[in-house]
Amino acid sequence: MDGRDWGLFLQPYEQAVEELKVKLKTLRTELKNREAYAPIEFVTGRVKKISSILEKAKRLSVPMEKIDTGIEDIAGIRIMCQFVDDIHRVAALMRSRKDLKLVYEKDYITNFKDSGYRSYHMIIEYPVQTAIGLKHVLAEIQIRTLAMNFWATIEHSLNYKYKESLPEDVRDRLKKAAEAASLLDTEMSSIRNEILDAQRDFEEKSNMFSSVLSDIQELYFFNRVREAVQFQLRFNELWEKEDAFAIRVLSDEIKAAILRAKKGGTS
Repeated sequence: MDGRDWGLFLQPYEQAVEELKVKLKTLRTELKNREAYAPIEFVTGRVKKISSILEKAKRLSVPMEKIDTGIEDIAGIRIMCQFVDDIHRVAALMRSRKDLKLVYEKDYITNFKDSGYRSYHMIIEYPVQTAIGLKHVLAEIQIRTLAMNFWATIEHSLNYKYKESLPEDVRDRLKKAAEAASLLDTEMSSIRNEILDAQRDFEEKSNMFSSVLSDIQELYFFNRVREAVQFQLRFNELWEKEDAFAIRVLSDEIKAAILRAKKGGTS
């Protein structure tokens, strides 16, 4: 190991990961608000441990003085998607961004590895404003479905255990598992519309229930205790029956009661 200050060396990468996570989570929220659906399920990030950096540098014969350009995934972002089609949408969104530069891409979904590994990788150059000026760091963005990520996490753990020399029977079983995960993604894509409709219906109901309960609490604020209690009892009964239509009607009644309370009218 050389004598560099690893804390200072890794700081721009840590900053890059945190900034990218915030930006991608914000992108998810914006897409959800604009389109009622976001291809990004969730985002995680990490900076490689020093031991992992040194091991990879040794394996790839990268000199210590060239680690920042020779190791491309010191900063890593992982974007999870529900469907395979979402991966390509997210990749297109990344290509169109002006706050990063795409270096190259690796499509391990169309051309998956012999091990069965599937994922979409994008190597980017990201500008970080440090105390001593602007620094461009390399980062890897991995875009996967949840099934792909589950498989990759298991494979990584097994490779760590066996030091990348997996027994033949374990490799065969992993390949079969990868095929099963791919089949799951295919099946989920085939019923995508039904899944999204169900998710939207659930979210709409959840938001409506939250709104009703919040409005009931607002009536307490206006000291309309009797009305609030009556509405709460009606809501409880309708919720038990799962009568969404009646709850919508109830919601309108509660909002009308709030409006009367604001105007100072009688209950």
